[in-house]
Amino acid sequence: MEHRSNDEGHRPTLAVLNSNTETAVNEFASGLQAGHDRRDADLLNRQFASDVVWGSPYGALVEGYEQLHPIHVHFQSQKGGPRVRYEVCQTLAISDDVVIAHIARLILGPDDQPLSPKGADDQPFSELAMYVLVRDGRWWLAAGQNTPMRPKGALPAKT
Repeated sequence: MEHRSNDEGHRPTLAVLNSNTETAVNEFASGLQAGHDRRDADLLNRQFASDVVWGSPYGALVEGYEQLHPIHVHFQSQKGGPRVRYEVCQTLAISDDVVIAHIARLILGPDDQPLSPKGADDQPFSELAMYVLVRDGRWWLAAGQNTPMRPKGALPAKT
C-alpha cells in the first residue's frame, strides 16, 4: 500500500496488486449466480459471514445472516422470477485479505441480453452492488450495498 502525506495535496493509492483477489471475486460472483439460477437462498448466501451487513436498494440496513437469510429465502421462493446475470465490474484489493468489488446483477430479456434500465418500481430492476469481501481462511462477504440501475444513471452492461 502506498502512503503519501495529504499535506502536499497527494492522495494515497490504496489498491494492492494481487491476482488472487480477482479470482476470489469471480468465484464469489459465480456463487451468487448459481444460487440465483437454482433459486436456492442457501447456495446464494453460502459465502456470507454471520455478521454480514447489507444495505438494501431501498435504504434498509439488514444486520446479520440470521436477519438477511429469510429475506433471500422469500425472494428465491417466488416462482417465475427474472433471469439474471452477475457481472464483475470492478475489483479493488485493499489488502491481501480485504477486497471491494462492484458486481452488477443484470435482468435479462428473452434474448439473454440485459434489459435497459426502467424507472418503474413495480418492474424487476438491475442493480449494481458494492461488496466487501474479507478473507478468514476463505473469502466471506462482510458487507454489501445494492443500488438500482435507473435510466440515465446506469452503467452500460458489458457485452
